[in-house]
Parts: sequence; structure tokens; C-alpha cells
Amino acid sequence: MTQTRTTRLERGRSALGPALELVHTGQAPTRAVLTAELGVTRATAGAVAGELEALGLITVDAHPTAPVGSQGRPSHRLAVDPDGPVALAAQIHADGYRAALVGLGGRLVATAPGCGIVDADPAQIISEVVRAGAELLHASGRRCVGAGLAVPSAVAEPDGTALNPLHLAWEAGAPVRDTFRACLAEARVTGPADGAPVTGFAANDLNVAALAEYRHGAGRGARHLLVVGTGHHGVGGALVLDGRLHTGSSGLALEVGHLTVDPDGRPCHCGSRGCLDVETDPAALFAAAGRAPVSGGGSLLSQAGELIRDRYPRDARVREAVERLIDRLGLGLAGLVNILNPDRIVLAGLHRHLVEADGERLRGVVADRSLWGRSGSVPVLPSSLEHSSLVGAAELAWQPVLDDPIGVLGG
Repeated sequence: MTQTRTTRLERGRSALGPALELVHTGQAPTRAVLTAELGVTRATAGAVAGELEALGLITVDAHPTAPVGSQGRPSHRLAVDPDGPVALAAQIHADGYRAALVGLGGRLVATAPGCGIVDADPAQIISEVVRAGAELLHASGRRCVGAGLAVPSAVAEPDGTALNPLHLAWEAGAPVRDTFRACLAEARVTGPADGAPVTGFAANDLNVAALAEYRHGAGRGARHLLVVGTGHHGVGGALVLDGRLHTGSSGLALEVGHLTVDPDGRPCHCGSRGCLDVETDPAALFAAAGRAPVSGGGSLLSQAGELIRDRYPRDARVREAVERLIDRLGLGLAGLVNILNPDRIVLAGLHRHLVEADGERLRGVVADRSLWGRSGSVPVLPSSLEHSSLVGAAELAWQPVLDDPIGVLGG
């Protein structure tokens, strides 16, 4: 390496993390854009891009071409390396688990679902999902930068314990993060630099889904993003403020599932009645439609989604049930809009199907029942990622690399 290139690279070392994040989130498709976003010289941006390429994180096209009719020098295109390292992502829900390998850019490289009854011992199911992820990793031959676990419970910080796994048979306070890390070590999931076990992170499934939607999905470009969704059971929420996940003083913020939307409604696991948790989840849809999920017909969430897609247009009972859930969800969202004043709302899980079925009705309820909605409509959008919680769990593992690529990967 020449002295000039060395000097440029030293000046650009502090820009490696910000540069990688720009490529990771699709905000720097070319070296010219990277130069402008970082506020550095073209030569420094070139050195930074070259170092990230040498680390196996991005690709830089060797022969840039200018679009037809454009003016000026063509710029080198930047992209995440499709053969680069991955994060091991895991999600546990009431109907089972799923493991995945996720690359930069939120790209799902491989997945391995596992459905069934979730064991009352969290160590058992965490061990199973880690083994599934380790098998994917071994088959891929990829380097692993870290691992993230998404669970349907608030996860207290800094302890990493699941405080309220209401829809799992786990005791409150299960040490999910420490258990996850122990299982990663037992499965010999090692890091890219020194062969030590990778670091494992654990968080609430909706929190990480919100992070994924903000960086790679329907939340891109929002400053104050509210994400609300229902998975297999229950409802959760999350808030991303200026790119940072808002988790409160100890990781327990945005437990929106226990907002009351019908005082005379269904009994809730928390002891109250008519909470979003039991008025707008898949079980509520089946109950309102007078139907029962089919045993062995797939997860509750997938069956509820199919019921809306297949029967909503032509089945009056299903249509009434969907409208009931939309109205209840709209009331809850209106209250959240009054409190949080988001500039965008993204709905995930079953709620995604509700807004796709009748977004006009839902947005109307939010506008009619919220002060901010009356003064200016808040966009309410369906999530755009199929496995947002898995992608978000991987974001936890990718964050140290985004903060310090060389420190994690060596170089």
C-alpha cells in the first residue's frame, strides 16, 4: 500500500462504520453518494470503500458506467457483498421457532423453520433453535459476526431477562440472553476473528421488527416511527426515534398490547378486559368470525392471514370480524398517535393484513379519534418485510460491525 493510500485510509478509518451503515441501509448506492453523505474527499471515500471491500463486506464495481443521458464522470456502484459474512438470527413464538442467516442489507441467506409446542423450559427451545441455526451456518460456510434472538416478551436491560412471556409457558424472569449465549458456545458458533463464541443478543420481537422496518422496510425515511403488530398471539409495539430504538429506562417501553379498546371486551391475560392484546390478535379474529383454526393447518398467524385474504371479499361473517378488529385497532392507534405523535405507522403481522384489507377504514378511525389525525393524516402502512423479527434480530448482531468493522472483523 502506498504512503498516500495509507494516509487516506487513516483519515477514513473513523468513517468506516458510517460508510458501511450507508451501504447497509441502501443510502449509498454509489461512491459519489458515499462521498457526499460522509462529507469527505473523493479519494478518502475511495479508500474507505476499498477497505470495506477488503474486509469482504461490500463490492465496488471495477468499471463504472454512466446512465444514458447523464452528465459528468460515472461513479463506482457500491453494494453489499452477496458472499459476505452473516449473522445468525433466531425467533421464538408461541407456535415454534425459526432460525436464519442474514447478511448485510437485511438479506435472508437461509432459513430453517421449526413448529410445534414450545417447551416450558426456555433452555430447551433456545438450544433447538441455536442448533438449527448452527446447521445452516455450517452448510453455508460463511463467517458469522454474531447472533440475535427475538422473543415474544419484554426483555429487561441490562439483565437480558424475559419479564412477561404471557404467551409462552416460561416463568417470568427467564434469563434468555445468558441462555442464548451458553447455547451458542455449546453449538460452537464462533466469531470471524479469534475463534471465540460469537456474542448473542436478545430482545423483544416487535422491537427488533421495528428496527428492521426502519432500516430496510416500510419505515425507511421516517423520523418518528411507530410499529404495531400481532404475531401468533398478543400485540406488541415499538418506537424508533431518529434511528434509535426507544426501549425506555430498562427495555420495557411500548407495551401497547395492554391498551384498553373495549372495557366490556374479552378477558386479557394481564387481568384487565378488552386490551389490544386480545381484541386484535389472530385468536380474536377467529372468535369474531365464528370459526376455529384447523389443527395441523399451519400456524395461527398464517391461518388468520389466509382467512382474511380468501374470505374477506365474499364472506359477510368474516368481513364483519375484520371490520371489528380494524375498529378496535384504530382506537388503539389513535391513542398512541395522541401520545407519541409519530410521523409514520407501520403495521406488522396480522395487522398488516388488516390494513391491506381495508386501509381506508383503518386510517379513517385513526383520523377521527386522534387530535393529530384531524390536523394532518399520519401515514399508516403495511410492513414490507416478510420476516421482520428475524431481520431485526440480525440487526442486533450486525450493530457492533456497523460501529467498528475492523475491531470486529480484524484487518
